[in-house]
Amino acid sequence: MSPRLSDRISAARRHRFIGRVAEQALFESAISADDLPFNVLHVYGPGGVGKTSLLRQFAEISQSHGAAAYSIDARNTEPAPDSFLAALSMAMGSNPAESPADVLAQRKARAVILVDTFEKLSPLEDWLRDGFLPRLPESVLVVLAGRNPLSSTWRADPGWQPFLRSVALRNLSPEEGRSYLKQRNLPADELQSVLDFTHSYPLALSLVADMYDQRPDFRFMPAAAPDVIKMLLEQFLQRVPGPAHRAALEACALVRVMTESLLAEMLNMPEPNDLFDWLRSLSFIETRPGGLFPHDLARDALVVDLRWRNPEWYGEMHRRARAHYTQRLQSTNGPEQQLALFDLVFLHRDNPMVRPFFEWQTSGRMLPDMLRDADGSVLLDMVSRLEGPQSAHLAAQLFEQQPENVIVFRDGEGQATGFLTLINLNRLNAADREQDQAFVSAWRYLRQRRAPLRAGESATYFRFWMADDTYQGVSPTQSLIFINMVRHYLTTPGLAFTFIPCADPDFWTEVFAYADLARLPDADFEIDGRRFGVYGHDWRATPPAAWLELLAERETALAPETIQPPPPEERLVVLSAEEFGDAVINGLREMSRPGGLRDNPLLRSRLVVQRAGSDSGESQRNTALDELLREAVASLQMSPKDLKYYRAVYHTYVQPAATQELAAELLDLPFSTYRRHLKTGITLVTEMLWQAELDT
Repeated sequence: MSPRLSDRISAARRHRFIGRVAEQALFESAISADDLPFNVLHVYGPGGVGKTSLLRQFAEISQSHGAAAYSIDARNTEPAPDSFLAALSMAMGSNPAESPADVLAQRKARAVILVDTFEKLSPLEDWLRDGFLPRLPESVLVVLAGRNPLSSTWRADPGWQPFLRSVALRNLSPEEGRSYLKQRNLPADELQSVLDFTHSYPLALSLVADMYDQRPDFRFMPAAAPDVIKMLLEQFLQRVPGPAHRAALEACALVRVMTESLLAEMLNMPEPNDLFDWLRSLSFIETRPGGLFPHDLARDALVVDLRWRNPEWYGEMHRRARAHYTQRLQSTNGPEQQLALFDLVFLHRDNPMVRPFFEWQTSGRMLPDMLRDADGSVLLDMVSRLEGPQSAHLAAQLFEQQPENVIVFRDGEGQATGFLTLINLNRLNAADREQDQAFVSAWRYLRQRRAPLRAGESATYFRFWMADDTYQGVSPTQSLIFINMVRHYLTTPGLAFTFIPCADPDFWTEVFAYADLARLPDADFEIDGRRFGVYGHDWRATPPAAWLELLAERETALAPETIQPPPPEERLVVLSAEEFGDAVINGLREMSRPGGLRDNPLLRSRLVVQRAGSDSGESQRNTALDELLREAVASLQMSPKDLKYYRAVYHTYVQPAATQELAAELLDLPFSTYRRHLKTGITLVTEMLWQAELDT
């Protein structure tokens, strides 16, 4: 029987594995002992130090001693008990309906559970430590490998201390690094310079070896650079097989996870199979069921290099990825839609104005949940503690009035870590609005600040948003709150306006400016002795599609730190139908007079700004409004039944007679008939422009 491919892959891994003698000896002594000297081995170290390779070696050692090894990669598992147990059952080949602990007890054999990327399961640490692990048979050894040390709770628990070992992984020794390079067939006369440059850091060593694999004639030229990974990648990128390979690598670095279909779209290449396989062969590209992604350090270096070297291509790939995710967002729902949204937001992770306000590593792995009966008291206690009793009373009313508009975020044990309310202001009657000063101020702003709601439009107030541990500070829960706000922006039909109240509005100034959220002092309010600053966005002035384009421009800008929100006087206005009609009549009356359109509110309408351009000045907008008015009037000629109305408007406003009486004489009409035709013509022009404003 010929060997399987998996056997050959395992053999190649064993052959290439170098070092970690002490760690292997510790593991082997434990797995071969009659009684396990400890039941949990925690291995931790920075990215690229070799944790995954060591876990594979542990699996080989386990099997050589007759112990079953079951591997889980936490990147592919939601940080929830059910998801973890399902992943373990799959690895064990057991029935998902059975408890893995019970199955292991029935098998009565020594077993090893290997959990990689353990930092992704940080929300589950309490459940694992106090719930799952104590239920395992004492013959089972669990290895947890992650970037961070275990929390102090593990180390401080006297019950766990005898059964826990922690091992910190560092760089390989110079001798081990030399052995690895020899094994990869690097020229003997270059070994020392490579070792001096990489300091035997495993990822750096593998990148150097990859460069030699790609170009056998390559010669390593070390340079003074504080960032080893960046330097190695820059050299590696200069020696990839061709421009298509380089583009594939850059595309892979830009997105959260790369699939073959996404690669095809980003490179405009129907069959990228060979490029995808090449990516998968690189030592710093990792594989998961969802696709490929580069090591974090490699990703950062690739993106920085691309953005500096070719900002136009960076922007184009950003656009193609955004189009892919936007289409997914519109065609999916539930968890798939949440993932598409996280992928879309992930494109902005490198912007220095956005990065500090998102917990990228953990926030994308939890899903929002609906409000449950048991949540009420927990959430109200949270509001009372963080904002005050009056706020908690108002929150209780909202939970009763719009329970479907409360989104709850949960930890691995299903406990609420925070929540968000998306209150539809239209559904609140006047009495309900009067109960909360936040709603009073917002409603007054909409009615008095040229932003009234029109037929079919709605306004959302994110009245309460908080995390149990950090309130409105940066945290995984806060990141999820913002992502679900974006989901609401992009998927709510007829959404006209959104309000976000902030206990510390100054803290969010920069990132909200990036997101085109305007500070609205007139909507501020006070409750429980605290004043809240309010931000908002008019989605009629900048609709979701235009908003995504704006964010993309800011993400790909060469100097994103210079982004500022537009001054209030330059923001678009949203007119009611009545106000719009009055502005059209005034525009028709003044269009033939030099400077007559200067103060017309239509100059800051969406219709005019789109025609003139978002960066247009007063002169260009005057010209655009004049053109729109004349085109609307001229369109009346296209219908024989409207021709008489066209003539009345034309001789009154476009080529005006000295008086309306003279216009009636010119048209050979009784004055009353002329006035009727003029009124109807103005109505038709107004309706035409109003519909264009709504459709823009």
